[in-house]
Amino acid sequence: MKSRLGKGLSELFNENAFLDALDGETSCQINLDDVVANPYQPRKVFNQEQLQELADSIKEHGVVTPIIVKLVDGEYAIIAGERRCRASRLAGKTTIPAIIRDYTESQMMEIALLENIQREDLSPIEIAISYKSLLTHLGITQEQLSKRVGKSRSQITNTLGLLTLPKEIQDMVAMGELSMGHARVLSKIKDVSRIMEIAKQVKEQGLSVRDIEAIGRDEVKKIQVIRKITNEYAKYQEDLMDALKMNVTVKKGSVIIKFKSDNELVDLIEKVK
Repeated sequence: MKSRLGKGLSELFNENAFLDALDGETSCQINLDDVVANPYQPRKVFNQEQLQELADSIKEHGVVTPIIVKLVDGEYAIIAGERRCRASRLAGKTTIPAIIRDYTESQMMEIALLENIQREDLSPIEIAISYKSLLTHLGITQEQLSKRVGKSRSQITNTLGLLTLPKEIQDMVAMGELSMGHARVLSKIKDVSRIMEIAKQVKEQGLSVRDIEAIGRDEVKKIQVIRKITNEYAKYQEDLMDALKMNVTVKKGSVIIKFKSDNELVDLIEKVK
């Protein structure tokens, strides 16, 4: 079998041109009972309404595009075509046309991801998890990954950044409650409690990406002002800490002295006297 991965994986996933990419291979009918999911399938949620529509089409026209499988221990692991398998079962079919190929595990993982990306079937979180898996298992850089999946380096980086978000926020993105744009802005905020608060506002108030970008800019300005004020009093703060041997914070209009015990408080009072 000659390699097909080098000539552009996207060709394999164009439904209209798919058969032309098979280089004369013929399909065979295999039992659906013998077909198992690709362990590297990135998509975790399948739209039942869309599956039913595909099942209705299969009832009338059959499966036009063969699935691609790999024979593993007497079973057929799906490399490409899980939606067709699920829909065929819904349609009451017992067999499905398939082409058997001997891809490596790394190729299985890459094809499963690319099949879904080309058809835009994955949520941003599922794509991010898949990117991370590819980077880990294939041992490639983000730059190399961007070329293999046909996405810009910045898009790869931004997508991977979603995995830094709290799990609850990731779930909201996966369920479509937050857009990729919202999630990208939230991923740049360090305060987890603030992330949760803004995400709640997005959901309840329908805030746009521009709205939360503005919130982020305002907060950055506030932090910069606070840092500026702190720097103005930094020398005084250091002098007081040296003199009192205690934790001291100097802000505009206030001096905060923290003591660890009653004895420290008594010592402080004596020093002030």
